[in-house]
Amino acid sequence: MTTLAVTGHMDLTEEAVPRVRAALRELLEPYSEDLTGVSRIASKADALFAEEVSAIGGRLVVVIPSLDYRSAVVRPEDTPVFDHLNETAIEVQTLPYETADRAACEAADSELLKRADRLVAVWDGTPSAGGSGGTAGLVEEARRAGVPVDMVRPDGAVRRG
Repeated sequence: MTTLAVTGHMDLTEEAVPRVRAALRELLEPYSEDLTGVSRIASKADALFAEEVSAIGGRLVVVIPSLDYRSAVVRPEDTPVFDHLNETAIEVQTLPYETADRAACEAADSELLKRADRLVAVWDGTPSAGGSGGTAGLVEEARRAGVPVDMVRPDGAVRRG
């Protein structure tokens, strides 16, 4: 069994979504026989990964950073996908943090890496806003831990702003 975790941009443009989805599908296909995907199901990259894992018959594990994550972080337009993926997951682990702050998110990222054979990063290679943490921080942490990183950056996939 191969376990892939995901990290990625939450601010992909709508035009980037089909390109990222296709790139994820191509990356995941060789693992379809025995795949477990681990995701926080944040909007855009994480949710796209989780949807594609499910679409090819893989097992989905969800790591929720905090008790208030759904209400504090998940945008109203993303709640149907978030709720559906949580319902279809074979496991949902909610960490014991009250609020979805930096500590909760970093703990969730550490849990993703603990479970992963590989990390899938939907990432343009730029540092995270605010300096540390985020996608860039998790990629760096994975590399330090010896977890292989698969970069997903299809042509034309851009971020807002």
